[in-house]
Amino acid sequence: MADADTIDNTSARDAALLTDTVREAGALALSLFRTELKNWTKGVSSPVSEADIAVNDLLERRLRAATPDYGWLSEESVDDEQRLGKPLVWIVDPIDGTRGYLAGREDWCVSVALVAGATPVLAAVFAPVGEEFFFAARGQGATLNDVAVSATAGTELDFSRMAGPKPLVQRLSPSAEEITLFPRIGSLALRLCRVAQGSLDAAFAGGQSRDWDLAAANLIVQEANGRMTALSGDTIEYNRREVAHGVLVAAGHDRHARIVEHFRNRPLP
Repeated sequence: MADADTIDNTSARDAALLTDTVREAGALALSLFRTELKNWTKGVSSPVSEADIAVNDLLERRLRAATPDYGWLSEESVDDEQRLGKPLVWIVDPIDGTRGYLAGREDWCVSVALVAGATPVLAAVFAPVGEEFFFAARGQGATLNDVAVSATAGTELDFSRMAGPKPLVQRLSPSAEEITLFPRIGSLALRLCRVAQGSLDAAFAGGQSRDWDLAAANLIVQEANGRMTALSGDTIEYNRREVAHGVLVAAGHDRHARIVEHFRNRPLP
């Protein structure tokens, strides 16, 4: 694992590199948005387009050229397990929310984190359509367009200010009444950043999300006085051999504690 001195010595340079590179990647993605793009399906049902590949190539060229000793984990790159032995690793989603991107919706972003050991230490999530640039450095707070952001306080459960799979969120409801959730946000990273921003009280991931969906948003939520964990309350660890994760929740500290306690008492089947 990287020690504190390693992180301190690299953080200022890497923060500037990350900011500049993610902005450039977002501009490229935006230039290709709502154009005719070749696209295909990988795995069972995951869409990918030539825009995803172009943005991934840009990020990899810029970041790896400047930090050749760092590891690399991206949704759109073949996994090289040499990353497991690297003290610092870039974790990248070139376009998070590709399905929405291809449909012409605006709820997509570029998401990049720098992870030390198993923990994110730098993060940027850029939603170019709305010109929203979220950034966080460990121990230094989180910002949106250079203005500090903070998760909402309190423990109340207002379902209209929550996002995630409805059957999951509905388990928080004390009655069988229909609940109305915040409109769906296609990008998981952006959904989680809405918690850091305070426009959502809580957000859930329904399972099978990957490191690249989560790492940047996790640090942004954490640095915005929130918490993001497994539904059990366990800390999320990154840059492991297995990069898939189960059900997750993000919220301000007190609300997060209430939600985790609820599911401890009423675990999922």
